[in-house]
Amino acid sequence: MNRLDPAALAQLFSDARTHSHWQDRPVDLDLVRRAVALAGLAPTAANSQPARYVLVATPEGKARLKPFLAPGNVDKTMAAPVTAIVATDYAFYEALPRMYPQTDAKSWYVGNPALIEETAFRNACLQGGYFILAARALGLDCGPMSGFDADGVTREFFAGTEIRANFLCNLGYGDAARLHPRNPRFAAEEISRVV
Repeated sequence: MNRLDPAALAQLFSDARTHSHWQDRPVDLDLVRRAVALAGLAPTAANSQPARYVLVATPEGKARLKPFLAPGNVDKTMAAPVTAIVATDYAFYEALPRMYPQTDAKSWYVGNPALIEETAFRNACLQGGYFILAARALGLDCGPMSGFDADGVTREFFAGTEIRANFLCNLGYGDAARLHPRNPRFAAEEISRVV
């Protein structure tokens, strides 16, 4: 496999930032759906793919989301062209006969709530990270965040399902002029070791 060139790495990592201010520029929802599809191609345990997405892109959708936002997240979320609710489907294993037909993987999870919880959450978080990278690769800026009432969002958008809200990700074209300086990062030597 070939290495990405420095410009691609910069777009995904070194130049990419968490945006809170947005240009007044629409986002093509097909582009966001493409990011969802690309995230779905990346690895998950037994191809479980537990992430689910609600793309909040209408005034009505934003009005439903707004009451559940922490005060500091209201303005940036209302201004973002799209807010993705990245969620976790705790009934993911029901689809394993289709998604992982090599073996009876569904039987690993039936009646094992601890394994369901661990697998669903870990892999949906992975997919959420893949989604951010896919969106950046497609030219979008991202503003992933906590700071919301996850139980309230779950009730509002996923009632009657086994899906629970995980985090929010604002999407659009960020206003780079309003970014603050990048906060410090650990050096690789500080947080990794070879054994």
